[in-house]
Amino acid sequence: MKSVSISGSPRENVGKRDAKEQRKNGMIPCVLYGGEKQYQFVVAKNEFKNLIYTPEVKYAVISIDGKEIPAILQASQFHPITDELLHVDFLEILENKPVTIALPIKIMGTSPGVLRGGKLVKKVRKLKVRGMLNDIPEFIPVDISGLDIDNSVKVNELKIDNITFVENPNAIVTMVLSTRNVEEAPTEEA
Repeated sequence: MKSVSISGSPRENVGKRDAKEQRKNGMIPCVLYGGEKQYQFVVAKNEFKNLIYTPEVKYAVISIDGKEIPAILQASQFHPITDELLHVDFLEILENKPVTIALPIKIMGTSPGVLRGGKLVKKVRKLKVRGMLNDIPEFIPVDISGLDIDNSVKVNELKIDNITFVENPNAIVTMVLSTRNVEEAPTEEA
């Protein structure tokens, strides 16, 4: 999994008034928790473009007071009208503790059902997984080369080494639906 470096400055004052003032100055209030110590800090707004505003899943290496702390994005809060970033929560990654994170799925292969006129439907875009940071891939490959019309791929059919799926095992990830212009499969006559 790729990482993004983020440089933060500790917050002296904590509260609504200070947070509002920081946002006016182009800074985003952040919290880092999950480790020995909780950190309240601010980060320049433009540093989030490679972490939040991207389809890739990355973890952050946050620099605060000369320390570099690996963390994952836990939550981000946006303004309901302007859609401007207001606040970000990070969860510290500990070496001996597994991480839970949502990874994007990537469709691999060509489905015979789609070639015959079926429609490929992605039911989910991301799936939550749990594992050690070094074992987590950038995406979840979903092979559709065996999918015919009215077939599907479920979560329990996906396998990635050292990774556990934190989803309903019977949930459908992707499927091929029948459409009006589907070619009938050739039947063998004896």
